[in-house]
Amino acid sequence: VQLQASGGGLVQTGGSLRLSCVASRRIFSNNGMGWFRQAPGKEREFVSAISWNGGSTVFADSVKGRFTISRDNAKNTMYLQMNSLEPEDTAIYYCAAGRGSYGSRDAYNYNYWGQGTLVTVSS
Repeated sequence: VQLQASGGGLVQTGGSLRLSCVASRRIFSNNGMGWFRQAPGKEREFVSAISWNGGSTVFADSVKGRFTISRDNAKNTMYLQMNSLEPEDTAIYYCAAGRGSYGSRDAYNYNYWGQGTLVTVSS
């Protein structure tokens, strides 16, 4: 397994969760990373992305101000801190490793995907 996402669970509206994504060094080092999510009956959508050194981040408008993304290159791990969660955030969250140094909103620019972790926000 080259990407392993974890940290999902059930939380009430307004609560917080932190997702983690551990990757193999080969695909983590020097590559941008991203988080995507897919809600039941909906298409996969971009959530957030981070550049290879953490210096550049980008967020979907729907999560801006509530989610933060970070990475620890020494641990080959990326994080997604999710605060003020809403029922609309309920989805399977996927982490992905990009083709280049910078994160991207476009799923096409990622060539490795984790198995996903389920986040459920109850109202």
